[in-house]
Parts: sequence; C-alpha cells; structure tokens
Amino acid sequence: MELKQAFGKAMRQLRKSRNLNQEDFGGHSSQTYLSQLEAGGKGPTLEMVHGLASVMNVHPLTILTQCYLFMDKDATLDSIIQRVREELSVTPPDR
Repeated sequence: MELKQAFGKAMRQLRKSRNLNQEDFGGHSSQTYLSQLEAGGKGPTLEMVHGLASVMNVHPLTILTQCYLFMDKDATLDSIIQRVREELSVTPPDR
C-alpha cells in the first residue's frame, strides 16, 4: 500500500472509531479535502496532520503510526515504537 492510501485509510479508521463525520473537521479542513485525503488522492502537510489529530483528540503520531502499520504488514505497534525509541536514544533531543 502506498503512503497516501495508507494515510487515508488510517485517517478514516481513526475518524470513524471516534464517531466523527467529515463535517466535524470544518475548522481545519473542507469536507472535499478530507474526502480526498481519505481516498488517498492527497497528501497532508505536517500542519494538517496536527490539526486533524487535534479534532480527533489523538497525538499526530497516532495517525502516522497507524499509517505505517497499514504500509508494512510485517510491522507491529511494538516494533515501530521500539525502533523510534532506539533512534531517539542515539541523539537526545535539544530542549
């Protein structure tokens, strides 16, 4: 599955699991744009991912993690989290 399609599938799944409809995102996205995202026709900006996540009351990484789980059928939630932990531990973030 390609990235745009996986993002759209993740977005749709998370939106529906929270009993939200596309109109609920009106402050961040038009229904047309959201429909295009969910169909895999558009790719979101980082700012858009942040806004969509805030409407669903999830962390933006939740959407992206689900997206990558759809893209890599061999990946598990634990394997993705472990990889991120390892990669972040190599270079501590500046705070």
